[in-house]
Amino acid sequence: MTRRSFLNTMGLGAAGLMIQTALGPPAHAGGGGKRPNILFLFTDDQRFDAVRALNNPEVHTPHMDRLVKQGVAFTHAHIMGSQSGAVCMPSRAMLMSGRDAFHLEKDGQSIPAGDVTLPEQLRKHGYVTFGTGKWHNGRASYARSFSAGANIFFGGMSNHLKVPVHDFDPSGKYDKSRQYVAKKFSSELFSDSAIAFLSEHDGQRPFFAYVSYTAPHDPRMAPKEYADLYPPEKVSLPPNFMPEHPFDNGELRIRDEELAPFPRTPAVVKEHIGAYYAMITHLDAQIGRVLETLEAKGLAEDTIIIFAGDNGLAVGQHGLMGKQNLYEHSVRVPLVFSGPGLPKGEKRDALCYLHDVYPTICGLVGVPTPDSVESKSLVPLIDDAKAKGRGSLAGSYRSVQRMVRDERWKLICYNVKGQQTQQLFDVRNDPWETNNLAGDPDQAERVAAMTALLKEWMRSIDDPCDLDKPNWGV
Repeated sequence: MTRRSFLNTMGLGAAGLMIQTALGPPAHAGGGGKRPNILFLFTDDQRFDAVRALNNPEVHTPHMDRLVKQGVAFTHAHIMGSQSGAVCMPSRAMLMSGRDAFHLEKDGQSIPAGDVTLPEQLRKHGYVTFGTGKWHNGRASYARSFSAGANIFFGGMSNHLKVPVHDFDPSGKYDKSRQYVAKKFSSELFSDSAIAFLSEHDGQRPFFAYVSYTAPHDPRMAPKEYADLYPPEKVSLPPNFMPEHPFDNGELRIRDEELAPFPRTPAVVKEHIGAYYAMITHLDAQIGRVLETLEAKGLAEDTIIIFAGDNGLAVGQHGLMGKQNLYEHSVRVPLVFSGPGLPKGEKRDALCYLHDVYPTICGLVGVPTPDSVESKSLVPLIDDAKAKGRGSLAGSYRSVQRMVRDERWKLICYNVKGQQTQQLFDVRNDPWETNNLAGDPDQAERVAAMTALLKEWMRSIDDPCDLDKPNWGV
């Protein structure tokens, strides 16, 4: 059955959830047919290649692998960057609003009422919207987005065994006095909440279930049985391992970078990589429990599943540990769509952004995309492997790093304390970004062309920096 015929054969009914939902009448669904359910599995700090089925034989991810094999994976999904060290905050705000990086409110600390969130739009069109786990973009935007929820975490990171959470509040106030500390590992906690929702859903209205994990974000503290799967001596060093970054990128002495001592040593980096993989494998097992419930309840045939991450992580690559940089390991994320009528076992290498997910979901389920959304639908790329996507992408980090790339070439520009540095990588032939060609006289014209493309991008997305000014005008 094709995606279009699937949508045409669905029917629509009324609501009746057993779990606590918001007071008031349900939003009226647009259109005449019942739409597919949506299960969104969202991970925290999971790099684009930290999935076995996406070319990493060292990490064990059988359930994520199954989603890749049963769906279409976008292998070059990027984030647009951040103007703060908390990279996940604007990434999530862009995802939920479809807005570009420089059009966010307070770098994503909140999502203004004029920016219609993805679950808010789905709710307006008849969806029961359920949210559990991390919501890093303010209480007010969560309240208007979700009609149901459980174990809601409004922070950025926490001890995985002591997550401060709220129960769903129909009033939408989420007073801090009602916050409490959950007594279960975060990945299990949020999966339990999703399982309870799926088990109690009556099927009369379609659902959007947003399961937003805090793993594999540090502290990396996977249960021992998972940590034991990755003894450091059996973990490989990445080809771009460096003891230290070759120059000051503007963020070398921040919290994420201080998780390992300077200079980095192979032994320490292997320990961190092993702990990172252990968190992912434990998370994968919890995702498996959610998928098993979906199937046991007979919902799998009617549900589109999106699996994605909010940003990547260096974990020893280029002498870095965190995500406050514009290398591929930090700006690329996993992104997989699977479900009824979608391609199976296919990959798309077209350039795209994570926040392209918003209009894509709207297109897949037949809901109009709000005017506030600036990103582009991936539906044409899902339907046609030969379709052309974005010709280039840009990224930024604070006022010190800017990046642009096309299908082959990538330019990163730095301006730190008046010192300007450039890196040019042939990412098609040098995917680990180890050979900087910016100083090669034979590449002078390419550097100039890529710089011009970057300036064009910066103007188009209202980046306040100006590459032609000292310190970029900041």
